[in-house]
Amino acid sequence: MQTSLETKPRVGVSDVLRFRYIGPFEVAELAELWGALHRQHTAIASHLEDLIGSVSVEESWRRRRQRYAEWLSEPDTVALIAESDGVDVGYAVVTIRDEHHGSWDRGERVAVVQTLSVHPDHPLDRVGGGLLEEVRRQLAEIGVRDLELPAVSGNSEAIRFYESQGFRPFVTTMVSRIGAGPHD
Repeated sequence: MQTSLETKPRVGVSDVLRFRYIGPFEVAELAELWGALHRQHTAIASHLEDLIGSVSVEESWRRRRQRYAEWLSEPDTVALIAESDGVDVGYAVVTIRDEHHGSWDRGERVAVVQTLSVHPDHPLDRVGGGLLEEVRRQLAEIGVRDLELPAVSGNSEAIRFYESQGFRPFVTTMVSRIGAGPHD
């Protein structure tokens, strides 16, 4: 899988997207786009605030930055930034995990899009679609056949976009605060 800092052009719908692969020492470049995603998530998931409180954008970035550094220490993790006209407009961070077979045959390894962030001033279908296309190309080269990603409940725009990209609902994650449920 591509892990160098090489920039690769891909033709987009209206102009050229370039993809720049980053390593653990370039993670700070993702801070602004992570902040935009964090703000979007907290606005969309306000219905969960009484159950799982949000943190500040600074604290959220501190936590996520640490996870990115951990993930990027693994050889098959990929982080790529999409640029348009020299401006960072989105990014994806993808990890690979061993699949412990259960009820479904998903191959030996499954890729997980840990983050897909597109700047709100840029089209999700073009930037997000370009990022997913590049990720799929990279995964195919190393024989990974399944790609999954989490979607925040209530983020109907993102869910429609993911479905247009071939994703389908698979597992629904439910959350409950201990001591706050009807049986506590």
